Amino acid sequence: MPAINATILQTVVLLALSNLFMTVAWYAHLKHLNDKPWWIAALLSWGVALFEYLLQVPANRIGYTQLSLPQLKIMQEVITLAVFAPFAVLYMKEPLSWNYLWAGLCLLGAVYFIFRGP
Repeated sequence: MPAINATILQTVVLLALSNLFMTVAWYAHLKHLNDKPWWIAALLSWGVALFEYLLQVPANRIGYTQLSLPQLKIMQEVITLAVFAPFAVLYMKEPLSWNYLWAGLCLLGAVYFIFRGP
């Protein structure tokens, strides 16, 4: 497993911020725009998603200097769950369930296998 250094830390921070925008773009319209036509939600979501891409593209370019493509992908999935769970519970008022824990444990297995080396 690679040591945590400035490049990897920068990648994680940018991906986490990117994922926050992605999560808002994908799901916030369910809470606030349910009474509007779908295309309004889509246009607003695209506007939010622009900020996701402005962070995600540099994050992946920076990360790819030290991480493999599969490592970047698994890192993104772990970050996705880490951002989504609090968003679902705190913002969308969804109940916290054991499924978040089980999904997280499965992702930890994925992290182990993708970062353990050849």
